[in-house]
Amino acid sequence: MVEIVLKKGKEKAALQRHPWVFSGALEKVKGKPEDGDVVKLFAFDNEFLAYGYYNSNSRVAVRLLEWDEEQTIDKEWYQNRLHQAIASRQFILSDKTNTCRLVFSEADFLPGLIVDKYADFLSLQILSSGIEKVKNDIVEILKAELQPKGIFDKSDATARGHEGLAVENGLLWGENPPEFLEVKENGIAYNINIAEGQKSGFYCDQRDNRSILASYTKDKKVLDCFSYSGGFSLNSFANGARSITSVDSSALALETLKQNVGLNKFDSDKITAIQSDVNKQLRAFKETGELFDIVVLDPPKYAPSRSALDRAARAYKDLNRLGMLLLEKGGLLATFSCSGAVDIETFKQIIAWAALDAGKEVQIIKQFCQPEDHPVRISFPEGEYLKGLLLRVL
Repeated sequence: MVEIVLKKGKEKAALQRHPWVFSGALEKVKGKPEDGDVVKLFAFDNEFLAYGYYNSNSRVAVRLLEWDEEQTIDKEWYQNRLHQAIASRQFILSDKTNTCRLVFSEADFLPGLIVDKYADFLSLQILSSGIEKVKNDIVEILKAELQPKGIFDKSDATARGHEGLAVENGLLWGENPPEFLEVKENGIAYNINIAEGQKSGFYCDQRDNRSILASYTKDKKVLDCFSYSGGFSLNSFANGARSITSVDSSALALETLKQNVGLNKFDSDKITAIQSDVNKQLRAFKETGELFDIVVLDPPKYAPSRSALDRAARAYKDLNRLGMLLLEKGGLLATFSCSGAVDIETFKQIIAWAALDAGKEVQIIKQFCQPEDHPVRISFPEGEYLKGLLLRVL
């Protein structure tokens, strides 16, 4: 096995079990590893640190897997890791919820692997060359562990390019999922499209937050922005919202939302679906003087890295300023960021700037986070990407 030695003084993060080793920390590579090979990492004084995946293309040159030198990174090792991850999510699944994230990359000691369960199908995202090399073993283990009807490869994220990997989107094993697959979350039915949908097919990371926000929506006029296939909209319906306006730029998302309204036998007269750029639509509402009791802002990732933070902060500020201006006095703004580069304190500061520009006094009444199937390793705080605030706008 190829050995990699760190520069003097660069071992601290690995000793603290942080899973990333950046290329600038490498002193010596003893051999010629292929991208995705498992290597042994050593400190400058030749102390063993960990096993990890090597990649010559990525800024993260080694993704650490295992800190016990006596372990062997083989199919049995992967089987144990996958079994542990899957077993820890079983309490989430029930007759009311049959979808969740089963494997969450570094949080489950499998960097670059995401596995989502959608009823009887599995959707995989592979984001590291190390996992790509053992993809067949992963599929075999998942087949034995879960007996799904089919396993679909949804590895179409642009992040694969950082590892020198091409995008993939197609069936890995078993049956192709239907164009629209019915799943349940919090007792609400959804038709989702795994092959053509965003990310792995559905945003199960908002499961708890949808339920929390729904408790405030009875008899309220709700605006759901970046609504996608209707998570916040449908939960608001279920709790008796007076009316709902859902805005998204994707025609497929809104078509799926309309199907989901029918699937749950909700009153379609209570919902208005608008295909539009959200910022443009918010400005249009402001011009016509339309106001809402609750506004939901759940935008895509504005800051994929720290280098984009300033630009993202301006985008978040303007979006939230517009959202505040569309609320009745005392109305609620549920606002989110899924950018890992934006921590919760930075997000609060952005909201403060937005409130100042909008001329509003704002109270934080609840803080949102990601659910249990998206755990955060204490040694890997970067895994805490989803954060949100429920605000009362005075």
